[in-house]
Amino acid sequence: MANIERPLSPHLQVYRLPITAITSILHRITGVGLGLGTLLLAWWLIAAAAGPSYFALVQAVLGSWLGRLIMLGFTWALFYHLCNGIRHLAWDLGHGYEKAVAARSAWIVIIASVALTLLAWILAYAWK
Repeated sequence: MANIERPLSPHLQVYRLPITAITSILHRITGVGLGLGTLLLAWWLIAAAAGPSYFALVQAVLGSWLGRLIMLGFTWALFYHLCNGIRHLAWDLGHGYEKAVAARSAWIVIIASVALTLLAWILAYAWK
């Protein structure tokens, strides 16, 4: 028997994940991120109850460039998870299973989550 050298299965150099798989993975990642972000929210609320000096410390941490970057990621995760949850709700109702429709709705979720994040941050800074 001749030894045939061929890949046993597709790998990342050959196989590109479809957009529906990417959105599925992102949904799980953003779910974990929202859980961790809720801990930050709880820290902020505890600091508000603890007094002005501790609250100022937490505000300084969350107001730093790293804190704002984390909050931007949390905001995007929140909107992404919301939009993709609505997409899953449509699937639960039996709509959007066709391959083209599922791919189009995946792109809509990504674009909508970015747009909603930008809108929320623009509005937040407009009232500042």
